[in-house]
Amino acid sequence: MSEWDNDYVNEEVRAFIKIEKSKMGEFHFGLVHGSMFGDYKKWDGNFIYDFTFEGNDECDSANGDGWMKLKEDGTAEGEIRFHAGDKSMFWARQCKNKKLVKHK
Repeated sequence: MSEWDNDYVNEEVRAFIKIEKSKMGEFHFGLVHGSMFGDYKKWDGNFIYDFTFEGNDECDSANGDGWMKLKEDGTAEGEIRFHAGDKSMFWARQCKNKKLVKHK
């Protein structure tokens, strides 16, 4: 992630993003975890997953939005934005168990 180092990003669990066929998903990085809902849209010639989320940052409620696109090499990149707060780019790759996780 562009705003946090790997020690923080993988502090509680190995960071992940999981998106189901229902367009609902979940994520966890650092002390932040949440559920997300989105839709696939065409943007700048690519299809992206455009989402909103709600969850927790430590013990505080957190919500916001973001996007993620799958690149030709099978990796993904995106951005997560907290309402009235931080934002960060992220990069992910698909794991054998089909979850996307941040590149080291």
